[in-house]
Amino acid sequence: MQQNMDVLIIGGGVAGLTAAIGLIDQGFKVTLIEGSDSLGGRAQSMTDRTTGERVDLGPHVMVTQYRNMLKLLENLGTEKQVVWQRRPHLILVDKPEPVVMRLRSLPAPLHFAPSMLNVPQVSWADLFSNRRVLWQLMRLDEEGILELDEINAEQHLREMGVSERALDWFWRSAAMTIMNAPLELCSAGALLRFIRYLGGRNDYQVGFAGEGLGDLFAPEAARRIRASGGQVLLDTSVAALVTEDGRELRARFCIVATPLESLLSLVPDDWPLRYETFANLDRFKPSPYICTYLWFAGKLTKEPFWTKVWSPDNLNYDFYDLSNIKPSLAGKSSVIACNCMYSLKSDLLTDEEIVSRTQAEVAEYLPAAAQMEIQHARVHRVPMGIPVPAPGTEKARPDTTTPIPGLYLAGDWINTGLPSSMESAARSGWMAAEQVLAKIGRPCALAQPLPKLTGLAWALGRKGGKQG
Repeated sequence: MQQNMDVLIIGGGVAGLTAAIGLIDQGFKVTLIEGSDSLGGRAQSMTDRTTGERVDLGPHVMVTQYRNMLKLLENLGTEKQVVWQRRPHLILVDKPEPVVMRLRSLPAPLHFAPSMLNVPQVSWADLFSNRRVLWQLMRLDEEGILELDEINAEQHLREMGVSERALDWFWRSAAMTIMNAPLELCSAGALLRFIRYLGGRNDYQVGFAGEGLGDLFAPEAARRIRASGGQVLLDTSVAALVTEDGRELRARFCIVATPLESLLSLVPDDWPLRYETFANLDRFKPSPYICTYLWFAGKLTKEPFWTKVWSPDNLNYDFYDLSNIKPSLAGKSSVIACNCMYSLKSDLLTDEEIVSRTQAEVAEYLPAAAQMEIQHARVHRVPMGIPVPAPGTEKARPDTTTPIPGLYLAGDWINTGLPSSMESAARSGWMAAEQVLAKIGRPCALAQPLPKLTGLAWALGRKGGKQG
């Protein structure tokens, strides 16, 4: 059976659903195909059978500079379901005591300086050892980022004179929590791109989904697609654009918005040899992670989230107490969600071992957790959180357009100018929709521009001719 449509979108995560919304708002009829039984991709939500509560595949944060993701939520009318952090600070768990990093109303990049100068675990000499790399990243442009892409971040930071203590305390922590990869496996260009924007603005807030993360966008986006005359097909596998039940899918345009490994399974074997777009995709390797949920018998903290400073013994890095985030859990016992990044070694642990070690790590910050009963637990093993931002991958990230007529790409891993994230996925979706519209002579600006630097960071970049 042959089925015709305006646009076929393969993949029902943030990227695919954003592209769909961008196109149906312009009058297109879209068919969206998702291989699993639910929408949302790596940001999907599900109901826990024991507690009846909505949980996510893995917890994520949003920031006010996620302009493309917030545009999607505003379009869907769900932006008010985001719970924003009231006090702009970050708790870093380290011995002998946790460190509280507060965002000050100083020109960027000085907004974290007062907190950094009072960190007892790091000497002033260690902080001063970062001076060359901080000067460099404030003046970087896209060309400079790509030049650094072939170098691993650990090597580059050593060459710039960063001390061993500063490497361990700040840079290894940042690589694991932000880039989901060890520092020595991370592209220097990719890491400095993100730190540049983090240090270049002082006006961001951190937010969380008020209930299920996927519930913010997936149900309403699916309703909109169907209401516009389109289709959402779940549990539908695609091979060479033919479904398992033999339906041939023909569309004027096709947007592939899948994780990278799924795209590679659809691409003919000769495309990497014939087209540069697909030539280097094998450089991307998955960064797996494990998300653990612990339902404790009592209340442990009033804090919404904290993170651990890097240690070779760490299992988890990010911790969230959902009872301080979700309105439906307010006043109830603590529900802690934790993320184990780059979990290649941890995948060898049993679920019981992961739960036990996670409880011990929660107790490093909240000692009462060591003896408190865990009433329920669940462990999610995710084969790919994001692609590892390894040296050379920034240059290998493909554009939205491809040499194949009518075929476009979307996903957090394409060339969006952002690290792989929900924001990158959303921006790629808007970009793909823009390309389809441009192709038919209806150019339309949908993707939000990248945030500009502010304060001293802006002045330094401007003076050096490097403002991106």
